[in-house]
Amino acid sequence: MKSAAQTVADVASGASSANEELDRSLGAIRARNDELNVFLYVDEVGARRQADAVDEKVRRGEDPGVLAGVPIAIKDNLCQRGIPTTCSSRILEGWRPPYSATVIERLLAAGAVPVGKTNLDEFAMGSSTENSAFGPTKNPLDPTRVPGGSSGGSAASVAADMTPIALGSDTGGSIRQPAALCGVIGVKPTYGLVSRYGLIAFASSLDQIGPFAKDVRDAAILLEAIAGHDEMDSTSLPEPAPSLSAHVDDGVAGKRIGLVRDLVDGADDEVVDAVEGAAQVLRDAGATIVEMSIPEFRLGLSAYYILAPAEASSNLARYDGVRYGLRVDADDVTAMNEATRTAGFGDEVKRRIMLGTYALSAGYFDAYYGQALKVRTMMIDAFARAYRDVDLLLGATTPSVAFKLGSKVSDPMAMYLSDIFTIPTNLSGEAAVSVPFGTGEAGLPTAVQLLGPARSEARLFAAARILEIAEGR
Repeated sequence: MKSAAQTVADVASGASSANEELDRSLGAIRARNDELNVFLYVDEVGARRQADAVDEKVRRGEDPGVLAGVPIAIKDNLCQRGIPTTCSSRILEGWRPPYSATVIERLLAAGAVPVGKTNLDEFAMGSSTENSAFGPTKNPLDPTRVPGGSSGGSAASVAADMTPIALGSDTGGSIRQPAALCGVIGVKPTYGLVSRYGLIAFASSLDQIGPFAKDVRDAAILLEAIAGHDEMDSTSLPEPAPSLSAHVDDGVAGKRIGLVRDLVDGADDEVVDAVEGAAQVLRDAGATIVEMSIPEFRLGLSAYYILAPAEASSNLARYDGVRYGLRVDADDVTAMNEATRTAGFGDEVKRRIMLGTYALSAGYFDAYYGQALKVRTMMIDAFARAYRDVDLLLGATTPSVAFKLGSKVSDPMAMYLSDIFTIPTNLSGEAAVSVPFGTGEAGLPTAVQLLGPARSEARLFAAARILEIAEGR
């Protein structure tokens, strides 16, 4: 499938049309969705309506938008008016939102064509998209392996050429980790850069919406389109969307980049080789590589698995069988609540609700939640010290290439370790991008992660582009 940038150029010039691009996307979905289980819902009617509107604007000589005619996949924890939205959970059975997320409204205004909702780990809780109530998604590069999670469906849509771009959400690595395992670009923006209005919450202080794309330029165009202040989100940064695509080719000459050993240690040999190879490419492009250790990063996993479940236990209390979604009748309200939540939530969601409720309970709050907040502050301070010395950081995105389906489902700790390198950025609220770089076991892609301070997306994209060029992409 052609890039988003090329699609926009073709549609705007009349060389193609939004409907032709949509036909290609729908054909690719029909060809592989039964095999891969990427899309939970395909909105062919709505997509056709949007494509018609874009083509009509072109016919009239009007500006069709910066994403004119580009098919895009939407993770199914983002509300779209009238479209089934499940979070891959039985608890939201039959629910169709009466409103759309701000990012959906901005995509439509930019001329993008949302084609449907993609599979995810239930309520975005997982690292493999095996926790979905509607079955696992498979990795398009090797269907015996996972696509990563929780945004595995969105990553797989781009990797399988079903859509050139997609949206996911990143709470502890849920964009970057599946991007790495599927061999695509994945961006976790600065917290507050993209509105969370209409994103069904997992952990509100950590969640952030971001792009998947085949290349850096497409990711930059998509992030520009969805970023910027939104009065509907109290955590939204009070500033317009940044200029990003204009800086993709800025390069890294004169930049200082920290190679963080704590974001490499414990990774498989081929992942270590990829990080060291990426460091050399950046050095050859004019950057100074500074080896450094940030030991606070090693505490991130423990802090995250207290803070995120604590927030989840509160956010998921609203699913009670009363107002919307699944309802299991019982003799009284308390019994109905219990029966509904027992039937509606999967094992991993229940596990995290229990962990979070325990961490917030009387007698344990200070020992667990309070301590985790202190670790988070330490993490923020550690990042700040690092960025006084360097412009960006470099490390691995994941410890390994995509693992086999079913290989970690019975061992939650092994699954949680998949996010060990991505979690620190969520705790600090800063920016990061995963870039495919190198190959590992069975020819599957490895990836590296570039991290930057808040609002450093333009710098990150410029560095990511250098690595992309080195890979011949």
